Amino acid sequence: MTSLLILLAVLALIGLISWARIAPFLAFLLVALGLGFSLRLPPAGLVAAISQGFGEALGSVAILIVLGAMLGKLVADSGAAQQIATVMTAALGARNIQWTLMAAGLIIGIPLFYNVGFVLVVPIVFSVAYRYRLPAVYVGLPVLASLSVLHGFLPPHPGPTALVAQLHASLGLTFAYGLLLAVPAIILAGPLYARTLRHIVAVPLPGFVGEVLPASALPGRANSFLSSLLPVLVLGSLLSLRAALPAGTGAGPLLDLLAEPVVAMLLAVLVATISLGLARGRSISQLMDAYNVAIKDVAAILLIIGGAGALKQVLVASGASQEIAASLRSTGLPPLVLGWVLAATIRVCLGSATIAGLTAAGVLLPMLKQTPVNPNLLVLAIGAGSLALSHLNDAGFWLFKEYFNLSVSDTLRSWTVMETIVSVVGLLGVLLLSQVLPLASY
Repeated sequence: MTSLLILLAVLALIGLISWARIAPFLAFLLVALGLGFSLRLPPAGLVAAISQGFGEALGSVAILIVLGAMLGKLVADSGAAQQIATVMTAALGARNIQWTLMAAGLIIGIPLFYNVGFVLVVPIVFSVAYRYRLPAVYVGLPVLASLSVLHGFLPPHPGPTALVAQLHASLGLTFAYGLLLAVPAIILAGPLYARTLRHIVAVPLPGFVGEVLPASALPGRANSFLSSLLPVLVLGSLLSLRAALPAGTGAGPLLDLLAEPVVAMLLAVLVATISLGLARGRSISQLMDAYNVAIKDVAAILLIIGGAGALKQVLVASGASQEIAASLRSTGLPPLVLGWVLAATIRVCLGSATIAGLTAAGVLLPMLKQTPVNPNLLVLAIGAGSLALSHLNDAGFWLFKEYFNLSVSDTLRSWTVMETIVSVVGLLGVLLLSQVLPLASY
């Protein structure tokens, strides 16, 4: 009965947004209320779950999205994105731009959390698409596939890192196996699949497409790359330095603070305000006006993300996610396949990849004492499953849709299918590796 109610809720969400043209934020609230009532949550508990889910969803991404929008706006307006695009295409040629951006996403995505990487690369994607008259989805999907795969497969991203600890896996081996699986998944879901999407017309948000400037007006190459990629450089350097220092060192707390994504992003905005703004003749008032425009452009996205979080929390508070997971546990599937199925099912219902992965791991742990399995591969199988079928209840779905200004149907054909390809390829890779890697007992 619970599964049927969740299916009806998902269908209602799609219908309200796609056919009734209800604003997504309102649709999420209406569906969350209806589903919570159907699952017999008490009124006070239902309202509390909606408020909690809304706050937690925004609390984890709102600051990053706003700061990323500010940095993206400045990178676009200053011509830095245009300069980066010019240098990259000059090095590898416009015909190879998909592969160039895919490689850039693979490098950027290792130290950066997904939301930070997304708002950082989107202005560059739009600049390339505008400059070379290429479809934005065709250009952007490979780099976003890179970011998504690393978010689901590799530490130090939140989901894989938590799974490594929960399943007693090796951080280093999980990273190595995950990187091995990531490359074919990204290639298939990125450049190759994107070739089938050239017909999709995307008109990106104006705030994230900078005016094409003459070469003489562009910032220098070093300034453009360093200012735009400063979050990557800061986080990568600080995490490496923190790992190299002995435990208990006095500088540890300061390094931990600076390595927080929000702090690193704030530092990047401050530095770019100087290097791409003040140092190039723009006034504070002009820069703040640009930042205000960027904030307005992402306001609707923040509300949608909050609404998706509210629906997710209703499912968690009602116990529906645990009930679904427990019913799947009795299927008799091998642990690696079962981990993928559990995570994928919960992902479809809740939208959150991290929650899906952790819930699946919690359900599987009691079984693993009787069934030997390689814990590093189990982390990757669950991580792959947690990326499957991203749709209207996933914040990443709405980030892609709203930034690229697509219809729901085009977002499903591009983003959702890309995420599912990544997920399936990840599972197949895990099963292949399981034939040659040793098992372990819990």
